Amino acid sequence: MTGPGTALDPDGAQAAIEHCYEQGWSDGLPLVPASRPLVDRFLATTSRAPEEVIGRLAQVDREVTVELAAINAAMAGCRPEYFPVVLAAWDALMRERATRGGGWQSTSGPAPLIVVNGPVRDELGFNKAGGVFGPGFRANATVPRAIGLIVRNALGIRPHVFEQATQGLPGRWSICVAENEEESPWEPLAVEAGLPAGTSAVSATLLRTSEFVDNRHTGDAEQLLADFADTISRTGAWIFRHASAGIVFCPEHAQLLAGAGFDRAKVRAWLAERCGRTVGDLADVGKDGLGDNGVRHASGERPDGFDLLLADGERNHLLIAVAGARNAGISMVVRLFSDWSATAVPVEKKELADD
Repeated sequence: MTGPGTALDPDGAQAAIEHCYEQGWSDGLPLVPASRPLVDRFLATTSRAPEEVIGRLAQVDREVTVELAAINAAMAGCRPEYFPVVLAAWDALMRERATRGGGWQSTSGPAPLIVVNGPVRDELGFNKAGGVFGPGFRANATVPRAIGLIVRNALGIRPHVFEQATQGLPGRWSICVAENEEESPWEPLAVEAGLPAGTSAVSATLLRTSEFVDNRHTGDAEQLLADFADTISRTGAWIFRHASAGIVFCPEHAQLLAGAGFDRAKVRAWLAERCGRTVGDLADVGKDGLGDNGVRHASGERPDGFDLLLADGERNHLLIAVAGARNAGISMVVRLFSDWSATAVPVEKKELADD
């Protein structure tokens, strides 16, 4: 704590930051030194025991405890009150098949996508409107950074060590958006995932990348969806027989679709029928063959037809959220690393004792 008469020691602070670098704890940016009193303030926000194991990675024989998560959340620059959101985000990611396997070590270097719903968005200052994928908001920036530091320091997944990313993904540990529930025409993502309305909750999965769709040119819902289908169907994103995707609609696009009678289910059904490429298109890039293991390869032997990208119109194959400002028709397609668990984890709300 600082206040009137408090003596600051910038040299001491710099020395502590450099010590963190020397230990190899940093993701490349300065860390907040995690003192015992600071970590205890994080642990006080949860009823979970510090020694509780909240994640294991068998192939590296490492595990994550609540206390290790708290240490890394503190170093990431989180405020203590963010810690229940960090834990919910971690729990949501642990529900994903990829994170329990080799996702953290994949050659594609996937990034967690974290979507926050409910009152906690405003209580903690999460950005849900303009620039939602960009910088400038402490909660949005530090919660995913905490996940990255947990993966680095608790699981030991570091570049050039256990991490095998060929090139990696820009902003790998910085994708955390609050859903703009107030301007969305649909129920919140966490409600669609089965939680009661008004619940503070987190959904999460892994992304390969994200690509914007800028369409301010039409008021026709099907023309708009066709633009998304074209982006989703890019051949470079196909590795297996099918692929999964997601869309973070801006409010303007979501409201246009809803006004034409499209809810989330109808958007998914429309795209599931149209996202794909002809076998000829896939042959041009050496991906027309379909092996028994589901991996695409060059074949040149299949008759021309149309391959669907999405396996079906279910939620786990096409995540749909709404975020951003209602000032332009610009939305984001996200490439899911695998299918999404289609679940949400409530954020623990613990009543803290008065000091």
